[in-house]
This record gives sequence, C-alpha cells and structure tokens, in this order.
Amino acid sequence: MKEKNRLPVEERRKLAQQRATQLRSRIADYLAVSNQIPTGTKLRSRINGQKQKILQLLGGSEQDWQNWKWQMRNRISKVETLTEILNLSQEEIDQISKTGERFRWAISPYYASLMDPDDRKCPVRQQAIPSGLELVDVEGNMDPMGEELTSPAPAITRRYPDRLIINVTNQCAMYCRHCQRRRNIGEIDRNACRQDLQGALDYIRDNSEIRDVLVTGGDALMLDYKTLDWLLGELDEISHVEIKRLGTRTLVTMPQRITPEICEMLERHHPLYINTQFNHPLEITDEAMAACARLAKAGIPLGNQAVLLAGINDTPHIMKKLNHELLRARVRPYYIFHAKEVQGTAHFGTSIETGIDIMNSLRGQTSGLAIPSYIINAPQGYGKTPILPEYLLWLSPHKAVIRTWEDRIIEYPNQDD
Repeated sequence: MKEKNRLPVEERRKLAQQRATQLRSRIADYLAVSNQIPTGTKLRSRINGQKQKILQLLGGSEQDWQNWKWQMRNRISKVETLTEILNLSQEEIDQISKTGERFRWAISPYYASLMDPDDRKCPVRQQAIPSGLELVDVEGNMDPMGEELTSPAPAITRRYPDRLIINVTNQCAMYCRHCQRRRNIGEIDRNACRQDLQGALDYIRDNSEIRDVLVTGGDALMLDYKTLDWLLGELDEISHVEIKRLGTRTLVTMPQRITPEICEMLERHHPLYINTQFNHPLEITDEAMAACARLAKAGIPLGNQAVLLAGINDTPHIMKKLNHELLRARVRPYYIFHAKEVQGTAHFGTSIETGIDIMNSLRGQTSGLAIPSYIINAPQGYGKTPILPEYLLWLSPHKAVIRTWEDRIIEYPNQDD
C-alpha cells in the first residue's frame, strides 16, 4: 500500500545527495590539510636516513637497531652526540647543557631518528630535547597529583575505590620533557625491589574491592622479563583482581622492546590491557605499527592516552589525524589529558578552551572510535574529571533541549520514570 505524502524516489535521492554534499563541506578544511600533516609512515625515507646516520655514529648494525637492549645502552644523553645528529644552534646547545644539569634527559636512538634535523619546532624534538623554558617555570608542582600522599603501601598509588597503581620502576626508554613524574627520575635507573612489590601485592590481597591493577612507573616494560612475568602471575592468583593493565611508552619511543618473546609471555596473563602515549602522527611509524600489531596478535587491547601539548598537538586537525593514524595501528584513542602543572613544563600548557574546541571538532566529524575523552586530573589525587562541550542545554521532567554536533538546537521528549 502506497504511503501518503511519501516523496518519489528521485526526490528522495536528490535530497540525500544535497545532504551528502553538505556533510562533505563540514570536513573540507580538514581534507585540505590532512595530507600535509607529517606522519611517521609518510616520512619513512627521511627517518631511515637519520637511522643510518645514527647507526654510523654509534657503530651499530641493523641487528643492533632491532635489539632493545642496544637501544637502551646507547641512549643519547650528551649534547655532543646530539649535535652529530641534529643541526643545533649554539643557543640550543647552551640550553640543553644548562637544563640538563637540573633535569635529566635521555633519548633512544630510535626516537632520535624521528626528529627533523633542521626544525627546532619538530614535535618529536620538543618532547625529547631539554629547553631553557624548563628552568623559567618555578610555579609548578613537582607532585601535582599528590601521589606521595596517596600511597597506602609500598609502590602503591590509590586514587579510586576499585583500582590502583603499582609503580614498578623509574626507568623509561626516553625521558619526556612533559613527564608528570619527573621528580622520580634520578641519575640512577632503578626498579622497585622485590620486598616493595611483595608489599604491594599483600595490600591488594587484603583489599578485596580492588579489581583493576595498573602496572606503570616509569615504564612498565622497562621491568625485566622474569620480574614482570612473576608480578603478573601473582596478580593472576588474586581472585578479586579481574583485569591488569600496563602503562608503557615503548611503543612510541622504543618499539624494539615489543619482542615475540615478551608478547608470548604477556599472552599468558589475560585479561591484560596496554595503554600507551602517542602524541603526534609523526610518532606512528612502520616500526611502531609493527609493534602494535604484535601485541594485537597476542590478544592485548591497546589504548592511547595522549597529552594535550602546546605547539605539538593543540589543533583540531593534528589531533584528528593522530586519532585516525592510531586506529590504523589498531590502537583505540582513549584519553586526551590536559597537561598537568608539573614544575618545568608550563610551556606545554594550553587553555581548557583549546581542549574543548578539539573535542567539539571531533564529535560528528569523525567516527566515534576516533573520539577519546578529554580529561583534567584534579590536583592532589582527586581523580580524572571528564570535560565536554555543552550538548545538553536545558532539561525538565518532560523535555530536553540539546545541541547537535552541527549546532542545531533541538527539543527532545523526556519520559517520566
């Protein structure tokens, strides 16, 4: 039976095509610049050239490059070595030397290969190389999350009712300039001792509400193979621990750490999740994607916790490109963290409005899988607070007024309970 007032097929198709044209116009600005945003896979030729330069400088081979222990042994921590890799100005050399006296720095050869040798504003360089601006900021807090006041047992940080952190090491493959735990980075790399780890496990056993344990540091994958296997195995045996998570940036800074052997070991400890921190599309290289693929093959879900950083990823287009590249690498964009007020990192700070604008530009303009949550960590350990653009404008028992992603204001019925 023919429906009354239904438009002919041709008219409906015409309206649909008009709408499609309108929708495409919504992302025309992104489409115009998307291919110009540098990614690690697009710049593989330049990155490989830098890799060969670094190997020659360090006397390494291709086999060495793929060995994560060689990468760790050969971390770059002297400005003289860095000047052989990058074209640094005298001002940069002086700043690196002076800042390095107060704040430790070290860069894996792999991560150094991603750097533009000529551009001091390269997003990879800015995250890895000390800046004189780190010495200017004296207002920040060395422990903005109050972690020292939320540690009820050795190596434990607890901020939520049903989950906690075990801090297993102060080591990282590369010391990020925006690090929230830079206070823990001394001149000596050290892992938590077995006694402290045992104390953390005892605390978890005694608190049956803990169902989710995050192992981090530093970087969880800097823990030696046997200790990490033992720790995860102990957590497996605690009946109320439902899931385990690892926090690691080695996927970004030293993907060689993701060996077949460690994947095989991690696969024995499901359910296990890994969260990492890619901050710019340039960090998503062929090698990083291969490391992600190895973990995905081992059945480990991957999430990304980007940090919103001024001059690195604080524009809607770059953040969208980052999230698209992450999905290609089988990593789910999970959080965008507003940068914490850590002493020496104020130059990375952005306004909250910048984060809201980014979130507003993502919703409706890309797939939901590519939209993380924008989070501000409340000071002194009071936890993650989601920050959202305003979509609910008014609410009564019978009606809501909502704003759509296209800024359409629409009334929607609200059903009484």
